[in-house]
Amino acid sequence: MTYRSILVALDATPGNAPRSNAAIDMARQFDAHLIGLAPTAPIELQAAQAAAAMDDYVARAGAQLLAQAEATARDFHQRCEAAALASFEALADRALGVDSLTRHAQGADLLVMSQPDPSVPGHRQQLAELEQVLLGCARPVLLMPYTHHEPVRPRRVLVAWDGSRESVRAMTDALPLLRRADSVKLMHWRRDADEPGPLERLAALRQWLAFQGVDAQAHDEVTALGIADALLNAASDHGADLVVMGAYGHARWAQRLFGGVSRSLLDTMTVPVLMSH
Repeated sequence: MTYRSILVALDATPGNAPRSNAAIDMARQFDAHLIGLAPTAPIELQAAQAAAAMDDYVARAGAQLLAQAEATARDFHQRCEAAALASFEALADRALGVDSLTRHAQGADLLVMSQPDPSVPGHRQQLAELEQVLLGCARPVLLMPYTHHEPVRPRRVLVAWDGSRESVRAMTDALPLLRRADSVKLMHWRRDADEPGPLERLAALRQWLAFQGVDAQAHDEVTALGIADALLNAASDHGADLVVMGAYGHARWAQRLFGGVSRSLLDTMTVPVLMSH
C-alpha cells in the first residue's frame, strides 16, 4: 500500500500556500499524482433585499467566486510546474467545499487539508465544514496545523488506538507514512487502574504492524486526564511530528455529535494529524 494519488484542498486563505507546498513535497516523496481542488466558496446573502435583487446578486457573486476558484487553481498549477512535479492537475469546481471535497476524494488515496486559523474571519464556519468533510470523506484526511509551514515528513509518529473501527482504519490508512518513520508509538489510555488493560490486543496490533513493515512500541497508560489532553501530552513527550487517530461522530449531525477528542485535537493540534472515519 502506498499513496498513488493525493488530493489537496485549495482556497484563498493564508494557509493555502504552505498546504500546497506540503502536498507537492508529499507527491514527490511517494511519486504520486497530485490533484489541486478549488471548490467554490458559499455565497453570503445578507446584502440582498428583494427577490429580483437577490437573483442578480447571486448570479454576480457566483461568477465572482468561480473566477476566484479558477485563479486559485491556476496559481496551484504554476506551483506544480515550478516544482517540476511529474504528474498533477488543478481543478476549479462550481460545487461548494464539503460536497466537492468529499466527492473528489473518492478518486484519491489521501486528502490534505488545514486546521482553520482562528484569527481568520469565518473560522467557525470553516471548522464546521472541516468536521463535515472528516465525517463524510471516504479517504483519510491529513490535517496541517495553521502554524505549520514545513513539509510533512514524519519521523516520530504517535498512533492513538482505543479499540474502535475508526482508530484501526486510521492506522491502516497511515501505513505509507508509518513505514517511513524512525519511531512509532502505539498508545492506549484508560482511566481506571483496575480496569483490565488491552495488552493482548495491543500485542496483536503491534504484530500486525510488524507484518506491514512497521516496528512499533505499544503502551497502555492509566490517566486522570481527558483523553485529548493525555494524547497531546504523549505527543509532546514523544516528540511526535505526526499523530494518527480516528475521527468520531455522525456525518449527518457533524456539528452536534463530532467526537469530543476529535474536536479537541482540531482546536489544539500543534503537529499534523491524520484522521480517518
